[in-house]
Amino acid sequence: MNRERIFQVLVGPHVSEKAAIVADSSNQYVFKVAADATKTEIRQSVEQLFKVKVDDVTTLKVKGKVKRNRYGFSKKPTWKKAYVRLERGQEIDFASTE
Repeated sequence: MNRERIFQVLVGPHVSEKAAIVADSSNQYVFKVAADATKTEIRQSVEQLFKVKVDDVTTLKVKGKVKRNRYGFSKKPTWKKAYVRLERGQEIDFASTE
């Protein structure tokens, strides 16, 4: 997989309270990913970018909400989220990536 596609697949880390709990308890990290990304692409991207071994990848689509504003209704976009479980003893340090 080329370097350009890695950065297209992984949009960024998803930071939330649930993501922090999952990271502490079961060695999983949550990423916002491209809507057309497959599990194998996500696995390869994380392994190449962070130099870790991935054990499991779980994906889900977060449905965009309908919001009301002064102009009527608008819809937030639907996006894809990936839970990446690393092998035992592996961890990702977001501060020191190359």
